[in-house]
Amino acid sequence: MLARKPQFARWDGRPGRWRIAVVVAVALGLTAGSVASGADGGTAPRQTAPALAAVVPVERLAAGDLAQGIATLQQHLKDQPRDATGWATLGAAYVEQARTSGDPARYPQAEKAFGRSLELRPADGNDAALAGQAALAAARHDFDAALSRADRALRVNPYSERALSTRVDALVELGRYDEALSAVRLADRRRPGIPVFTRYAYVLELRGDVRGARRVLLRAQDSAFTTADVAYVATTLGQLEWNQGRFSQSLAHFATALRAEPGHVPALEGRGRAYAAAGDMKRAVSDLEEVVRRHPSPGRLATLGELYEALGRRDRAREQYALVRTWTRLARANGVATDLESALIEADHGDAAGALTAARAEWTRRHSVHTADALAWALHKNGRHAEALTYAKKAAAFSPGCRNASFLFHRGMIEHALGDDAAARRDLRAALDLNPGFSATGAREAKAALSGRLGAS
Repeated sequence: MLARKPQFARWDGRPGRWRIAVVVAVALGLTAGSVASGADGGTAPRQTAPALAAVVPVERLAAGDLAQGIATLQQHLKDQPRDATGWATLGAAYVEQARTSGDPARYPQAEKAFGRSLELRPADGNDAALAGQAALAAARHDFDAALSRADRALRVNPYSERALSTRVDALVELGRYDEALSAVRLADRRRPGIPVFTRYAYVLELRGDVRGARRVLLRAQDSAFTTADVAYVATTLGQLEWNQGRFSQSLAHFATALRAEPGHVPALEGRGRAYAAAGDMKRAVSDLEEVVRRHPSPGRLATLGELYEALGRRDRAREQYALVRTWTRLARANGVATDLESALIEADHGDAAGALTAARAEWTRRHSVHTADALAWALHKNGRHAEALTYAKKAAAFSPGCRNASFLFHRGMIEHALGDDAAARRDLRAALDLNPGFSATGAREAKAALSGRLGAS
């Protein structure tokens, strides 16, 4: 069973109010209200400041619009090859296309586009290219580089929405949660809007403040005016509710997203997971098959594999896990660090020794709740249960308020292996109480453990 993060929670959270085109330098007054007073109790007045430059928010375009926009930009740059901001925008579009399509081959193209932009306009006046490089580094899971580039971009333009957002993303992924909270509060003061609101909610959720996260997302929903924004925020709300085991509420939010933007892949994925949790496996498989057909990624492929496995379709499950390994090889060839994904998937569905190697490699790069959990699970799968429990406890200590059914399940199974039946019973029951559908295979394994000798009170 995989302990996966919500896949839409980062990289795709920008407003979709403009069509992609050549970047236009324009002074903008901020119009969105900060969520800080509603999210964390801060009430200090603030002065809005103009953005120094506005870049086209390619991350919020539908796939067809994005492809058309890329074609338009490519033609424009043939005619105007010295347009530095055009090259920066093309790089950002390539990053987004790679993220949404599951094709990491776009990342080297993005790298070249940002490099060309910086050749035409030096870094000290080119925050768009620097912020784009930060987003590219984050997409490749090089979060130290993402943070460094975002900071450089912010020195040029303190109001760069992309840089502010990527800085939050990088701090979260590095496990620096207190700094991430400070960073998202700063972003909220400088550039309040849907990209910041959704990140604010995720940081609060990681800290265990689900009510605060929901409040922030409802404010974001009120400021969502385009169909793309409505779909994005509704999907984020749906995932938040799914994490808490509120499946009917999550399905309602996913339905809102799909009414706004039919075929919205993250909403289809969320709906499929919610159907599976509710026991409607036929519709769950149908949704997830459509998702991986259009936008494959390791988490989505593995989720579909686990659905097949739960239905006894082991051959089909093995096909999905093999596709994960193919994707991983392609991603690595294009500069993406895949050790966290590899550790989780291989621990459950492949090479346990390889999973441990990958998890240890990731741990050398970043100490976060997710890497600690992955390392704990890989150690457990290699029979090193006492050491595994040490890292499971680290995961809990990194974010004490965070309640994640997958983490609880992993810790419970480790405790079970160590013979601590009381602790195992506590954590496995907590996992199922929080989200009884956290995984098609993991929930079944937890129930089986509890129905055995752990079932005694």
